[in-house]
Amino acid sequence: MMSAERGAARNTLHAYRRDLVDYCVFVETGGGIIFSSGRPEVQRYLSALTKRGLAAASAARQLSAMRQFHRFLVAEGLRTDDPTRIVPAPKRAAALPKTISVEQVGHLLDCAGREAGLPDLAPAKLHRARRLHVLLELLYATGMRVSELVALPRKAIVKDAMFLEIVGKGGRERIVPLTDKARGALFDYATPGPGFVFAASSANGHLARQVFARDLKALAVRSGLPAHSVSPHVLRHAFASHLLEGGADLRVVQVLLGHADISTTQIYTHLLDARLRALVATHPMAVA
Repeated sequence: MMSAERGAARNTLHAYRRDLVDYCVFVETGGGIIFSSGRPEVQRYLSALTKRGLAAASAARQLSAMRQFHRFLVAEGLRTDDPTRIVPAPKRAAALPKTISVEQVGHLLDCAGREAGLPDLAPAKLHRARRLHVLLELLYATGMRVSELVALPRKAIVKDAMFLEIVGKGGRERIVPLTDKARGALFDYATPGPGFVFAASSANGHLARQVFARDLKALAVRSGLPAHSVSPHVLRHAFASHLLEGGADLRVVQVLLGHADISTTQIYTHLLDARLRALVATHPMAVA
């Protein structure tokens, strides 16, 4: 159902499978079966996750998988009740997204651009340097998820690379514009034809996200930034944060990020709060 009807991404399916197998093993180890487990079993399982040292956010994600699974059982007539219906989710502390400044992103892009233009590099190293430069330009220009970026098909490049057609979570499509720098880097790197922009000799035919993350951290060190401060997801946050700081509307950022619900985008509202306070401070009544 998650795959065929909801179009869940492969990583999402793997995470759900892992969480639900762990839940089933816990219930069966205690002598129960998943089709008759009740609210006490669910609560004991959540308590066991806490004792394992699992973060509240991870426990909440596992409860979400359990909820959807039990709702599916009810919808299919395999159970008459949902034991997760009134179980409260573990409380999570509100964490602000990790990001880096415009200047720090600039250092990364400048370093990647310089390395991509070194004339004395061996062909294989030059290819990796050019690939990393294009990946960075696209990521910061579009805010794509890393899974969307590394698996970007060549056919996604439309209208002379003015836009990209991206298929995100749940098969939802969106169109994002490209900056001139990202467009130029993409044109220099990608050749027309079928397949992936970042093709590789891997099982799925494209660059692995772990390889990109590793190369990005190494670039961060070469550009003078701590490796732990930079990741593909940090750059996605930087894209959204810098847009909002520049005056972009939250709904626009929601569309560009590919969030199905604006509540997901609202992790950035602390940036809007600061801007609104600054606007109120300049109101004629505030300075009268």
